[in-house]
Amino acid sequence: MNAVLIAVGVMLLLSLLRINVVLSLTVGAIVGGLVGGLGLTETVTAFTDGLGDGATVALSYALLGGFAVAISRTGIPEVLVSAILKIVQREGESQKKGLAKALIFIVLLAMAIMSQNLIPVHIAFIPLIVPPLLKIMNMLEIDRRLIACILTFGLVMTYMFVPYGFGAIYQGIIVEQMGLSGMEIELLQVPKAMAIVALGMAVGLAGAFFVYRKPRKYENIEVETNAIDTSSIKTRNIVFAVIALVASIAVQVPTGSMIIGSLVGIVILYITGALKAKEADEVLADGMRMMAFVGFVMISANGFSSVIKATGDVEPLVSGAMDIFNGNVSIAVLAMLIIGLIVTMGIGSSFATIPIIAAIFVPIAMALGLSELAIICLIGTAGVLGDAGSPASDSTLGPTAGLNVDGQHNHIWDTCVPTFIFYNIPQIIFGWLAIVFLL
Repeated sequence: MNAVLIAVGVMLLLSLLRINVVLSLTVGAIVGGLVGGLGLTETVTAFTDGLGDGATVALSYALLGGFAVAISRTGIPEVLVSAILKIVQREGESQKKGLAKALIFIVLLAMAIMSQNLIPVHIAFIPLIVPPLLKIMNMLEIDRRLIACILTFGLVMTYMFVPYGFGAIYQGIIVEQMGLSGMEIELLQVPKAMAIVALGMAVGLAGAFFVYRKPRKYENIEVETNAIDTSSIKTRNIVFAVIALVASIAVQVPTGSMIIGSLVGIVILYITGALKAKEADEVLADGMRMMAFVGFVMISANGFSSVIKATGDVEPLVSGAMDIFNGNVSIAVLAMLIIGLIVTMGIGSSFATIPIIAAIFVPIAMALGLSELAIICLIGTAGVLGDAGSPASDSTLGPTAGLNVDGQHNHIWDTCVPTFIFYNIPQIIFGWLAIVFLL
């Protein structure tokens, strides 16, 4: 039996059983190494040697997490949310339902997109902005499944397509892992390859608007929401926060490093006093802790990938796959996309999926004669598939956390199922078409 298939199978099974992903990756790597003929010592050595490859991503996540929490402490999220609520409430009270709905949709979509790059707070904005809007949504009879789709679209499409913030990390992982698998590419190639898949997600969002356009009634249940008090927020801190955000992006673009970008932003907040020195250590530690899990997953995934390569069973797997597919590129691509969907659904992280699938898919795709852009699209799409729809993904857990504060929004049926249908299915279709087109 092929060691690669065994390792991936064990890892997937444990992940689907809700065993910690880091533990699942470690156990899967050890089992795969032993099945592949490596001794226990050789397996452990290969695993630990590969851990260092994930250090850059882990540090990027840690610093971005610290920067995100530091930015949130300046009060800029509260100022934005307060302004948004005033506009939406005013329009809601005037009974201009169409305009009020449009404002809510636009605001939530814009916030979700900005949370991945311009104001990189990830899903942290959702508990701030969504609960206070629920009463207005109920009055307007907005279907919360549509809101879940809007939020997930902004969270997923942005990092998949836009190479800044979290997008720089995700796309950087694609570049790094494809390089380790024998194909050197540049970061700017990734958005080009993923453009058609991003269009597929936009089509899915349009489908969600159509399906969930009808009014849906909810009970007006009073819930506790954190009052947004902007009176104590200093204007100077908001100004410095904006400067830090602009500087972070300005540095990240030419250097291509999220680490340097986040570091510059944090230093500016330090120097200007927007981040108080006595609170800085606690704030940065909180942010790093928030992102630590994903960092550990990335490090473990690189160790897993290292063991897979050390077994030498990748080439036999490629040969076997070529025999099975019999040179049929269309079927091979579809099969790999579905495998990527299963892996990400189990793990709950697109970022952690790339190192697992790249070592297997890149050699197979090269043997099938796919072009560089087609292979980038294959890896990027197979990685992102399943982030929307996975019960364990931040992209679904975040929307549910905001929409279910009154107990009227089910995580599986109202968030996971709708986002799975409207995003994973279009991603498979458009991803498959893009890869075939880019041949």
